[in-house]
Amino acid sequence: MTDDLKAALDKFDADIIHVGQFDYASVFRERRLRREQFLHWAGDPRFANVIAYWDSGDTLFGGTSYFTETVDIDPSSMRANPSEPKAVTVIAELSGEAKEVMPRQVLRKQIERAAAMGYTVDAGFEFELLILDETETTIREKGFGALGKYAPDNKCWSGATANTYADFIAGLEAEILGHGVSLYGLGVELGPGCLEATLAATEGLRAADDASFLRLAARSYARKHGKTITFMPHMGNDYPAIGGHCVMSLRDAKTGANLFSDPDGKTNDLAGTFIAGMMEIVPEAFAMCTSTVNAYRRLAPGSWAPKSLTWAEYPFTVAVRSVPHKDDRARLEFRVPPADCNPYLTMALMLGAGLDGIERGLATPPATAAAHPDFVPEGARRFPRDLVEAADNLAASDHAKRIFGTAFTDNYVAACRSEYTSLARAVSDEERARYLEG
Repeated sequence: MTDDLKAALDKFDADIIHVGQFDYASVFRERRLRREQFLHWAGDPRFANVIAYWDSGDTLFGGTSYFTETVDIDPSSMRANPSEPKAVTVIAELSGEAKEVMPRQVLRKQIERAAAMGYTVDAGFEFELLILDETETTIREKGFGALGKYAPDNKCWSGATANTYADFIAGLEAEILGHGVSLYGLGVELGPGCLEATLAATEGLRAADDASFLRLAARSYARKHGKTITFMPHMGNDYPAIGGHCVMSLRDAKTGANLFSDPDGKTNDLAGTFIAGMMEIVPEAFAMCTSTVNAYRRLAPGSWAPKSLTWAEYPFTVAVRSVPHKDDRARLEFRVPPADCNPYLTMALMLGAGLDGIERGLATPPATAAAHPDFVPEGARRFPRDLVEAADNLAASDHAKRIFGTAFTDNYVAACRSEYTSLARAVSDEERARYLEG
């Protein structure tokens, strides 16, 4: 391992190493070490296992003992870090007691499952984000309310916005690319300060790594330039609800052929059984891709987010959008996840459910007729209305425990319940305005 790490460091000519991993809240928890100290630490690498048992507010929700647990460093995950000269970032995953509950490990198991079935997995994410004209200080001075908008005049796909704010957008793009992220495109979307970042398809764990580092890079770049970038799904009525779609295809491990492609350009049988698995399991394990209280506000009527598990070829208003093709472009797009989804768990949910459909030979369900995103077809399984309902569904799901493991399922349910409880008694300004004088 030490030789592999030295070779990786030499490849990047690295003197500074940011080493860590993403937790349930998709925050990168790291140590920053110089090369000599990093290689010494790598002889017996350890990290605090509390990151497996705390919520987005760094408050413990589970676990029985807290200590520095062993980690496995993944040399293949090493990438450039443009924040300082000769710096890299590398992922090191908890490898002891907490190993089975960590997001990257949950995804790895599904990728290994796919490999045993003769598949490799290509995936990519597409994130909407919002830029705010606020610093980390001004946002707090305002109590996170009445926040300044960046590009307040923006309209969806506006060429005027893209040209007016080109310097900031180009700088953001450079920062993201500097982190080794497979960025395909960065453009203007719907609403004030809204951009959409599309990632190119990448194989296996790297796809979720790229998605995670994209958000780290975007937030960091904004802070360096006196702005704030947020992936919060629903900021209020002045803003659009924003999503984090996951696109996926399966390939033949021997030939590399895209197994979702079809000579007639239709959704083929393999893609259909993959969809069938998602139809059965995603509603039960929905918390894996939608795990914050705020994310469920995006599912309220009036947003573009689908409200029930549906599929069809091409429309943007279904939960699973099939994009069939005669060649390599064939793919499935999971359009429900919010912009703050955990990429590892979202990808694990989609892949694990789809592989289950294939293993069990489930029949392709009927496609949904194109309709408004608020339309819930007869017989369609509606998504949970809040995080506590989603947590209860996950806790009761035998499929989730079988596919993703009981240890992870139980720990993640506890995390979701803690997240919900943290805001259960919170009162908004809108509630006071509506009820205070009633």
